[in-house]
This record gives sequence, structure tokens and C-alpha cells, in this order.
Amino acid sequence: MTLAEKIIAKAAGRDNVEPGEIVTCTVDLAMIHDSGGPRRVKPAMEKLGVNVWDPVKVVLVSDHFAPCTDAESAAILKLTRQWAAEQGITNFYDQQGICHVVTPERGHLAPGMFAVGGDSHSPTGGAFGCYMFGIGATDMLGILVTGETWLKVPETICINWSGKLSEGVAAKDMALKMCATLGMDGGGYQAVQYSGETIENLDMMERMTLCNMAAELGAQAGLIEPDETTATYITAAGGDPGDWAAFCSDADAEYKTTHEFATTDLAPQVAAPHSPANAADVSDIEYTEIDQFYIGACTGAKLNDLEMAAAVLKGNKIAPSKRLTIAPASSQILTAATKQGIIEIFLNAGSNLLPPGCGACAGYGVGVLAEDEVCLASTARNFQGRMGASSSKVYLASPYTVAASAVAGHITDPRVVLAS
Repeated sequence: MTLAEKIIAKAAGRDNVEPGEIVTCTVDLAMIHDSGGPRRVKPAMEKLGVNVWDPVKVVLVSDHFAPCTDAESAAILKLTRQWAAEQGITNFYDQQGICHVVTPERGHLAPGMFAVGGDSHSPTGGAFGCYMFGIGATDMLGILVTGETWLKVPETICINWSGKLSEGVAAKDMALKMCATLGMDGGGYQAVQYSGETIENLDMMERMTLCNMAAELGAQAGLIEPDETTATYITAAGGDPGDWAAFCSDADAEYKTTHEFATTDLAPQVAAPHSPANAADVSDIEYTEIDQFYIGACTGAKLNDLEMAAAVLKGNKIAPSKRLTIAPASSQILTAATKQGIIEIFLNAGSNLLPPGCGACAGYGVGVLAEDEVCLASTARNFQGRMGASSSKVYLASPYTVAASAVAGHITDPRVVLAS
């Protein structure tokens, strides 16, 4: 069996499963946030007269409306806190960062888990050897009440990467390259498993970026086989990696298809509006003036992402009349970045610093775009109107490229700035 099939079989209480079968699975963890969580499920649960099946297996994070910017946002956060208290949710992280980052950094994920999240970027959990995917509020309601869900066993698509990343190139560039090559339906709502030398050499935060953006490939889940790097991260986060070596694909496992990619000639990528699949080498992007540069989101504001940006911004200044807005992905990341002197580098360069959270990525709160404004962001998506006004335009790139472009005032190759 593939890694995905092994995890699903375990959750279904079966010795094995095959693609196409419909099985009922026991959920190990359900993650929800303030936008799609309590305010959606609370009324229905009250109408049914039911409670959460197991509060310990629920992780609740307030990140979309945090910090609140108006009375409506404040009411949503208040309702979220009330529901957490009513249901006895002890794993409640109120305005501590983005759910996809907070959940693993607090030790809640481990290899072999079958997990769901009330957000489309929940495949991030696959970086830890979990089968984790996003669901809507109706499905989440059923899971919160019963602790189970049904699933059609997916086929597995293998994406193999060879080589090592060069300076100024990151996992975000790998993700955008795959989107451009395979398209946003390249994952076919199946399981995507990343493998190869490149993957083995990535740290956990870079692996999280790839699994996160499996959603942009149209996959149900993105997975990476756990290894010592995985176990070390989980242990440091206070979790238990368990028998992680048991969760790998068998040598004779069958894949729907295998795609081969190499980092040898991989250049920094930039995706033009309004799709991650509109990616191309930075050198092929037409000269583009940018109003706002944005480093944020679960995809682009982890500690390693901030380190990339700091490597570019150290000793440099943001171009005149331009703005660089930075929203760290969690409070732990903000603390670590402050200790490392990264935040000082950002402020000295003239950046605007936002509190940890989803920020402007999904068009909530501060940092959103005005009519006709153009943004270069380290986020995962650039759909029309996602970050603000419908006439605004968003380009996507790695933190290296966003930071370097903020110094230049327009989209530019980060390798030029790093070499200077």
C-alpha cells in the first residue's frame, strides 16, 4: 500500500484498502478556526442537542478575524471563546497564529494520524506523515458529533524531486513550478506524495509549504514520508512521533502516475494574477510596479520564511513610496524572530509589522488592497479579489523574491540582491 492507503486503512480498522473503496474512518484530530468553526456549527449543535464527541481531539484556533477590526469581528471571536468554554476545548489557541502552523508547532500532529481541518489548506498536516484534508462546515458538524467520517480511498500521485535547492530558491518556487506544469487540477482530488532527494533535505517548514500548496494542485491531501527530521520536530514541539518508521509506502505500492522534477535549473518563480498556475521564471515576468509587498500566511510567514526575507533585507531599505507588510504566522515564530534580530532588520528596512494571524491573505482585517492596487505576496493564492478590492491584482512568489522586489520597488530576481 501507499502511505495514504496505510493511514486510511488504520483509521478504517482494516488490514488494507484499495483506491475507489468507500470506507468509514475514525478521526484522530479535528482542527477548526474562528471563521468556519463555532459560528457555523454552534447553532446546529444546539438545535440537535449534542456536544463534541471528544474535546481532547479538537484543536480550535482563532486566526482569521484576529485581531478584530470591527464590532462584527469582535462578536465572532467572542462566540468562539464561549463555544470553547461550553465544549471544554482545552486545545484552544486564541490569536496565537494561523491554525496550520499553530497545530503542529504545539505538538498535535504525528505520523499515521487521520485528521481533518475546516480549511482548504489543511493538507499542510501531511508534512508530518498524517493524512489530513480540508472539509466544509456541514462535514465538520458530523465529525464533531460522531468522531467519524466517510472517505473514498484516493489513488496516490507520486511527485519526485531530485537535486538541491540553490541560493535564493525555496519550496515555494517548487510549488509554483508544479502548479504551472501540472495545473490546478493536477492533483485530481487524489493524494499527492512528495519524494526524492530534494524532499529529504528540506526542513519541516519547507515541507509544510509543499503540502500546504497541494491544495493548489487540486489534491485532497499532500504527504511526505516521516523521517528523523519529522521525529525531531515533533519531539521538540512536545508531541510524540510514535512508530514513525512504520508509515511509509511499500516498495511495490502502485501509483496513479509519477511526475519527475529537478531543482538543477529551477529559478525563482512568480505567478501572475489570478492563478498560482500562471507561474514562470522571474526573468520571464514583465516589468511590474508593485504597490504592496506582503510576507504572510501559512505558506509564507513561518520562521524560515522570515529568515529568507531577513537575509535579503539586512542592510537594505524598502523602495521609496512602496510598502512591505509582514504578518508572522504565529506568536512563537514572532518570539523566535525577535530573539534572532529578524524583526529589527524588518523595522530598520521600513517594513510594517502586523500581529500573528491570517492577516490580509484572505481579505480580512488590516493590510487589504484598495481598488487597482498591485501586490506581490508570499501567500498561496492570488484569486481575483482575494486580498481586497476586486480590481486589485496579486502576484505570488517566495519570501526571497518578495523581499528583494520590495527593495527594488518592482518584481526582481532575489539572487541579484543576495549576491550584492
